Amino acid sequence: MSKLTLEQANRIIAAALAWSKKNGYKPMGVVVLDEAGHLKSAQREDGASMFRIDVATGKAWAAVGMGVATRVLAQRAKDNPNFFVTLASTAQGKFLPQTGAVLIKDAAGNILGAAGASGGTGDEDEAICIAGIESVGLTHG
Repeated sequence: MSKLTLEQANRIIAAALAWSKKNGYKPMGVVVLDEAGHLKSAQREDGASMFRIDVATGKAWAAVGMGVATRVLAQRAKDNPNFFVTLASTAQGKFLPQTGAVLIKDAAGNILGAAGASGGTGDEDEAICIAGIESVGLTHG
């Protein structure tokens, strides 16, 4: 299994921010975590709220921790909110099951990490993460 490199993480973020700017989104924060939930790279655009990196990290951490995109987690949370409140507590508040983060996978489907964004709607956050991941030839989930 391959590992996510710092170069790939930085390129994912650069492409995500370029996609955001091209589509006229508000200033964003974007993070890339490795398969163990450790920070690989993060950037906060000028004018983005001070919370953007924390929110993006919480989304990415939830995705990599549960092995699915946060869009899936947000849907699951509707059916079992107590479980997700307990998860957030167990994770010392780092777990944020809100749309805006996706897994980063290699061609074989192995999870390499997750990308998360914050600054726009959940759909916008998710879209820029997907654009960034695809720009480096990896897949998302």
